[in-house]
Amino acid sequence: MENTLSTQQQAIIPIAAFAATGDLESLNRELNQGLDDGLTINEIKAVLVQTYAYAGFPRSLNALAEFMRVIEQRKSQGIDDQEGKRSQPLAQNYNARIQGEQNQTQLVGQPVTGALFEFSPEIDEYLKTHLFGDIFSRDVLSWQDREIATVSMLAAMTGTESQLKSHVNMSLNIQVSVQQLNQIQQILAEKVSLDASQKLQKILNP
Repeated sequence: MENTLSTQQQAIIPIAAFAATGDLESLNRELNQGLDDGLTINEIKAVLVQTYAYAGFPRSLNALAEFMRVIEQRKSQGIDDQEGKRSQPLAQNYNARIQGEQNQTQLVGQPVTGALFEFSPEIDEYLKTHLFGDIFSRDVLSWQDREIATVSMLAAMTGTESQLKSHVNMSLNIQVSVQQLNQIQQILAEKVSLDASQKLQKILNP
């Protein structure tokens, strides 16, 4: 288990946070920094697409549009950013529900059930198929990278403490270390907001 985040993983944190909160001015700055720090265009796109599952399509679409502007501006300045590897097509026999349930169980460490999902089977279906199936089955980002992004998004948004706690536990379950989670908290304090940092800190140090 690693004790520190890579430079690229550190760059994911404010990108994910500002995409989720819709702060496009700050996002623009961090997108430029992320590219300078070695994130590829496709890695950043994957983070911004994932934003829809936590903050909705409007925030995701706006963040992707802002990223398009950043790339064009950098091209006009003669900067040739790395596109990076593209997401590989999913298997022909891919079934989002089946794969999503497998991914969710592996991330959480056990099958996920509960009264909420009995009350609304539709939300259970969407979580399994769209989030844990379609998004987490894509290969441009590792699961650790995706959880770093998710924790950053949920810490930056309001009213998401329960989900943040769940994803902190998922992160630990897939070998994101306590030291790395503490590093996320420090970067949130430095680059995003004290509120986001403190929300994560309360979960890490109850």
